[in-house]
Amino acid sequence: MNTAGIICEYNPFHNGHAAHIDATRRMLGTDAAIVCIMSGNFVQRGDFAVFNKHARAKAAVLCGADLVIELPSPYALSSAERFAAAGVSILDSLKICSHISFGSESGDITALARAAEAIVTQKADNVIKEWLDKGIGYAAAQQKAANAVLGRHADLFLAPNNLLGIEYLKAINASDSSLCPVTVKRTGAAHDSGAGCSASAIRNMLSEQTSGQSAACAVFEDRGPGERGNPKEQPPCSPWEYMPPAAAEVFREEIEAGRGPVTMKKAELAMLSRLRATGDYSKLPDASEGLEYRFARYAASEPAVGDVLEKIKTRRYAMSRLRRMLMCACLGITADDTLISPPYIRVLAMNRTGMNLLKAARSKTTTPVITKPASAKTMPGRVGELFLKEAAATDFYSLAYQEESERTGGREWRDSPVVFEE
Repeated sequence: MNTAGIICEYNPFHNGHAAHIDATRRMLGTDAAIVCIMSGNFVQRGDFAVFNKHARAKAAVLCGADLVIELPSPYALSSAERFAAAGVSILDSLKICSHISFGSESGDITALARAAEAIVTQKADNVIKEWLDKGIGYAAAQQKAANAVLGRHADLFLAPNNLLGIEYLKAINASDSSLCPVTVKRTGAAHDSGAGCSASAIRNMLSEQTSGQSAACAVFEDRGPGERGNPKEQPPCSPWEYMPPAAAEVFREEIEAGRGPVTMKKAELAMLSRLRATGDYSKLPDASEGLEYRFARYAASEPAVGDVLEKIKTRRYAMSRLRRMLMCACLGITADDTLISPPYIRVLAMNRTGMNLLKAARSKTTTPVITKPASAKTMPGRVGELFLKEAAATDFYSLAYQEESERTGGREWRDSPVVFEE
C-alpha cells in the first residue's frame, strides 16, 4: 500500500483540499493512505489559524486524511524554505511514507524538479546575492536568478503553488529523502475551493458572517503557502458552500462554542503587551540588516499591530515575513528554535488506518511520538523545551477566543488526539 504525505495548513479545510486528497488517491491507488503534516495554531502567513489545530485536524480526517501530525509553531512560522524542509523532515522521520503529494499550477513534476535543481546552483546563488545587495527582496531576487538559469521556464516561479512545490523538492534533494514526489495540477478556482473562493476569502467570510456583516469573495495580500484567489470581488456568499459538509459541521461547532473564527484582531491587546515587553529583537528568525531595530522602535510606540507592521515595512521586506517575525516575538520563538529538524512527532487526529500507520511508525522511527501530551513533561532536552514553548503558544492562542470560559490555560496538556475508530 502506498502512503502519501501532504504538508498543509487547512486554514480552513475546504473543497479544494478534499479534491487534492482524492486526486492523490487516484494517482497512487484507492487504498493509498494519507498522512498530513499540518501547521498548528499559528500559520505560515504570520497569523492565528482561523480554527484551532485539533478542530482542523478532525475536519481533515473526516474528509479523507488518515493521520494528521502537527508542524510545530517555530517551523510553521518560518519562510517557505524552512516550512517545507521541516514538513519533509517529519514525513521522513515517520519512516512509513512512500510519496509526497502537493498541488501545483504546472502539474509537471519533471519541470518542477529541474527548477528545484537549477535554483540551488552556484550561478543562481550568485545572481540572488547580486540582487539582494541591490536592495530588492528575496522573492524578487530568486525570480531574477530563475530568469538567468532557466530562461523561458522561469515562469514556474511566478505561481505560488509551483514555488512551494519547488521548496519541497529542494528539501527532498538536500536531505537525500526517499520520498517520491507527485503533483496534482491545480486548474483554477474550481479546483482550489470547488466554487471559486480562496482560503483567504473563506476566512474573511467566516469573520464577517459571525460579526453580522455581509461577506464578499475577496482576495487578501497575505495568503498561506500556495493559496490562490479570484482577483474579482464577487457577490455576498456563504463560507459553508465551499467546504465538505463534515468539515463545515466541525467548524460550525467551534463557532457555537465560542472558539472561532480566530483572528489576530481579537488578541491585539495581548500582542501589543508582549511586543512592548520584548527588549531584544535580534534573536528573532530572519532578523538582519537592522530590521530588529525597526521592530524595537515601532513596537514600543504604535497603538495597533497593523500600525507597527506598516511602520516597519519597506520595499525590501515582504509583509508576510514581517508578520511572522512579529508573531514569533509574541510567542518567544527565536532563530535557534529551527536550527535542528522537528524533534518530535505530535499526533493530532487519526482514523483506524491512521492508528495502524502510527503503530508501524512507532516500530521504525527513532523520533519520540507524542499521543499523550503529559508525557512530554518528562521528555529531556530539545523535545521537552519545544513542547513547553508550544504549550505556551496554545495558551496565547486561546486568548483570541470569543467565549471567556474557553480561554483557560493548560489546554495543550489536556487535548489528546481526535480518534475515529470506525
